[in-house]
Amino acid sequence: MTVQITIIGLGQVGASIGLALAAHKDSVVCVGHDKDFSIERAAQQKGAVDKTEHNLPKAVQDARLVLLALPVHQVRETLQFIAPDLMPGTVIVDTSPIKSGVANWAREILPEGCYYVGIVPTIAAEFLQEAGTGLDSAKADLFKNSIFLVDAPAGTPGDAIQLVANLVSFLGATIMIADIVESDGLMSSAYLLPQLVSAALLNATTSQPGWKEARKVAERAYHNTTSIQDDFATLHMLSLHNRENATRVLNTMISSLVDLRDAVEEGNEQALKDYLKAAHREREEWLNDRFSATWADKKAPPLEKIPLKERLLGTMFGKSPKDKK
Repeated sequence: MTVQITIIGLGQVGASIGLALAAHKDSVVCVGHDKDFSIERAAQQKGAVDKTEHNLPKAVQDARLVLLALPVHQVRETLQFIAPDLMPGTVIVDTSPIKSGVANWAREILPEGCYYVGIVPTIAAEFLQEAGTGLDSAKADLFKNSIFLVDAPAGTPGDAIQLVANLVSFLGATIMIADIVESDGLMSSAYLLPQLVSAALLNATTSQPGWKEARKVAERAYHNTTSIQDDFATLHMLSLHNRENATRVLNTMISSLVDLRDAVEEGNEQALKDYLKAAHREREEWLNDRFSATWADKKAPPLEKIPLKERLLGTMFGKSPKDKK
């Protein structure tokens, strides 16, 4: 007996999850959907999904878990479209980095008896310098030895959360349980702020009179620092749906820039040296920890050593949370 997982969105994240699950075809059938026909075909040829279904209601109607690997600005509309066709007990999982808005949509839209659990994937350290985010950059080991935040609204059945934790373990990653408020705070610093700072740097430099000449000599430092991963619509929504945290981390950034400016303006050699040395030291420590994947202060509880099929069929697919008294 196999169970169906439907992956909606076959970019790097969705297709990589499908590739990792391809090692468990005795237990899982992956159905893929993407708004682009050509991406669906390419994903199936790549082995990321067992089959595709371009009709979205049909894609989810037999699924026990539906994974939304979509930009956040597409999530609400997708939830509205699939909600009438979900089976009771289906678990809906999304991969967007900021969760509070998505959790509110899920509560508003999902039918009774279906459950929302959010995950925030992080990629393996060895792939951090790769720029691709599409299907071509998907890999079965994209998440190996990484940490996923797992966020569930209050009242979510434990079996639904355990199901998602099991899914994450099949990807070679470790879970870190976080409430949605905590998760959004963490991702505001680690995901949102770097992109907003990149946008600020671009606007600060390209608006200057000398940019027409400066752009001719802008090199690697400028290229790397101005890399914005998300498109405009996604970054816009992530910022506005997380205004309090976004404002907090931007204020922290502004304060740090003021410290840097003051040290330069005043010619304070020691303050400037300390500031720059601290930045280099902290980055090196972060990268060392990221590559070693030994987070001493973030140990997740170990999952039971249960074979994959038993986990899927027994934890949730054999008996939905709705069936449990």
